[in-house]
Amino acid sequence: MSPGKPLILFDPHPRTEAMVFTGDVAEELAREARLVTHFGARAPDDLVESVLGEVAIIVGQTAMPKERLERAPNLKAIVNVKANWEPNIDYAEAQRRGIHVLSAAPAMAPAVAEYCLCQAIALARGLPAADRRFREGGEQYGIAGNGAAYSLFDAPVGLIGYGNLGRTLVPLLRPFTRRISVHDPWLSDRFLETQNVRPVGLDAVLSESRFLFILAGVTSENEGFLDEAKLALIPGDASVVLASRAEVVAFDGFVDMASKGRFRAAIDVFPQEPVADGDPMRRAGNILFSAHLAGGLEASYARIRDMMLDDVKLILRGLPPQRLQRAEPSQAAMARSR
Repeated sequence: MSPGKPLILFDPHPRTEAMVFTGDVAEELAREARLVTHFGARAPDDLVESVLGEVAIIVGQTAMPKERLERAPNLKAIVNVKANWEPNIDYAEAQRRGIHVLSAAPAMAPAVAEYCLCQAIALARGLPAADRRFREGGEQYGIAGNGAAYSLFDAPVGLIGYGNLGRTLVPLLRPFTRRISVHDPWLSDRFLETQNVRPVGLDAVLSESRFLFILAGVTSENEGFLDEAKLALIPGDASVVLASRAEVVAFDGFVDMASKGRFRAAIDVFPQEPVADGDPMRRAGNILFSAHLAGGLEASYARIRDMMLDDVKLILRGLPPQRLQRAEPSQAAMARSR
């Protein structure tokens, strides 16, 4: 290590070395900085404390309360490669000190948006059930097998949440429909109108959407805000995709309503992961399950590495980051992502 170079701490758990610190990343960063790395678990306190006086950039989810920030005079940025905001950073103090707090969330959005689109179409066309009937020898051909199928073309679509994921999903929906409504209380109606979507209230987006995408992040203020009374507003037989945070819905009620045929559902996220082997949810019908697969592709991690490298090099040159998402302190402090 060259003493004159700035120091970068890699503490990316639960991201692995293969996800965020491949050989090319290590080689490129080593030209710019000294590297201290820890994989397999969160870095122990003694390791973090040993580098606080020198560290320029932390890549990972390291706890950085005010007391630690005060002991890190050279810190320029914290890069969360888990792609969320964790409540273990004093975001306001970091902003006050001019420390960039960044998330790799934009890197995950393309894969998750693609998942949302394909699951919505699979639900509406009844493809999981068609596959099952074929394997059991009970298939029906052509129109006879499409009695319950419907199309995304020109259908009313609703999004709950219009962050990185919503803004990536909408262009994928445009070739199918222009009837796109959005509910996001953190955004103004005028801003949403500039995005060529229709701003609506929560009840409207729930009751008017044939296709509904639940994309909101979970915060201290919205946990469980989609309770059973709100879920009851969803039109009968609508297709609903839950692909962001399970904690925003009354999850047991959501599963129960979908399994009874109130609406069709695709679920990729759960309140507790992994789901227990004996969980009765595994026997629920009318739901298309996947195991938190939406964003976890190698292409997503390649984007994380690329965006991280770009912004780290800019920051080390004294320039502002351009590609990762910046924390807004009041909103990031409310986040309750696991």
